[in-house]
Amino acid sequence: MELTEYELMDAVEDHMWWYRALHRRILDALIGVKGTVLDAGCGTGGLLTRLRANRPDLTLLGVEWSDAACRRAAAKSHVPVIRGSVNQLPFADGSFDAAVTADVLCHGAVEPARALAELQRVLCPGGRLVVNMPAYGWLLSAHDRLVHNVRRCTAREFAALLQGAGFRRVRARYWNGVLLPLMVVQRKLLARDSAASDVAAFPPWLDATLHGMTEFERRLPFPLPAGGSVLATAERP
Repeated sequence: MELTEYELMDAVEDHMWWYRALHRRILDALIGVKGTVLDAGCGTGGLLTRLRANRPDLTLLGVEWSDAACRRAAAKSHVPVIRGSVNQLPFADGSFDAAVTADVLCHGAVEPARALAELQRVLCPGGRLVVNMPAYGWLLSAHDRLVHNVRRCTAREFAALLQGAGFRRVRARYWNGVLLPLMVVQRKLLARDSAASDVAAFPPWLDATLHGMTEFERRLPFPLPAGGSVLATAERP
């Protein structure tokens, strides 16, 4: 990503509704995991910080390509962060009990098949993979261009990609479905030609409202059939 996007992320990821909602779902996906967890493409450390606060039982490690983001992530989270690429992870085979990669496989510099092979390699047998991906290719927008996202996918497409990479017990579901209509209006109509990032500080009342809607959806007893993102879990054989 551009340095300015890292700076925006660093400034808001501890309180912006989007990051809080994403981190909550990743925490849910890691229920039952014990041991060592890798955040692959950890950015400026927001998820590592949240994991450290909510799961002190886990041993955490981050990897990030940007040197500046590495330094910031380590300082923010107090977790070791190593500079490296998800395309070629600098870890031994079977090093982790779980790996998380949130909105990373969508980046132009990432080769999804190669990255998934690497993530499978560094997981121990039975290790859990948690992946978040932006949904629907037709939703590619000005924001995607700013953060160098070149791919979005359906839940079915991403489940097939994980199965083709050799993972088992694959489960891919949409989330952020309640807000999907607003997302379509914002990205395809209002901000179609905008150069502004979607990552920003929102007015407190609006931020609380948007986060409340994601929490309402999270508590539903069934997944929605569509959403702005796909969250998948899988297991290394």
